[in-house]
Amino acid sequence: MSDVHWMSAKREEGAGNLEARDVGFAYGKGDPVLKDITAQIVPGSFLAILGMNGCGKSTLLSCLDDMLRPQKGVVALAGRELSDYSRDERARHVALVAQHSHANGVTVYDALLLGRKPYVKAAPNEDDYAVVDRVIEELELGPLALRYLDELSGGEHQKVVIARALVQDTEVLLLDEPTNNLDMANQVEVMELVSHIAHEHGVACAAVLHDINLALRYCDRFLVIKNGTVLAAGGPETMTKEVIEEAYETHVELVEHEGTRLVVPLSRR
Repeated sequence: MSDVHWMSAKREEGAGNLEARDVGFAYGKGDPVLKDITAQIVPGSFLAILGMNGCGKSTLLSCLDDMLRPQKGVVALAGRELSDYSRDERARHVALVAQHSHANGVTVYDALLLGRKPYVKAAPNEDDYAVVDRVIEELELGPLALRYLDELSGGEHQKVVIARALVQDTEVLLLDEPTNNLDMANQVEVMELVSHIAHEHGVACAAVLHDINLALRYCDRFLVIKNGTVLAAGGPETMTKEVIEEAYETHVELVEHEGTRLVVPLSRR
């Protein structure tokens, strides 16, 4: 079996740049959920998409994956509109870890092999198996490989869902609330994993997150949405007390512990 890394050794320049430009979206004839959203996900970074429930975070993520088509503006990958890509072509560049992933009666290994579908012509080949084996090794999923998905704990299942996205060998990884319903230890493990994928492997990662303290600890770029518009965007310096209070309509205190900022909620405004 050939020694194939789960990440391509060489990417074209700019291949992982995913950008939303003045994106607007509404469901049916309802009011706009997104209004003139501009955002960029760049290789080697981990973007946190933050804001109150209902502000448009998950809708934006679906537009970034072309699951939803914006009525205004464009989403572009490497300078080319995402809607111009075929479904399989898009899946070779962008992977989405959805909020709800149903466990079923297949083994972890087979579930990961299904992640190679965008590359498989007739049947998986030697390289497909090599990529799956490498992801299993790197994420230390060996003890789970022959277990069924519906036998896994929440944390184990979430790691497998991320692993399945990784075997797609994409430049962009999008995650919708990846720590939802996980205990504290598994939340930390998942965030450390995604941070490693971004910073050590050069993948452009973005996640919708509810826990602002996890975001501050593991993410290096931030997009704060309020009422469907961008309230703030940029690096850690963007996350000021004023921005956080405006976004969440809550009085907070910012404290620092061993070099990491923490947000302590005080009361509703």
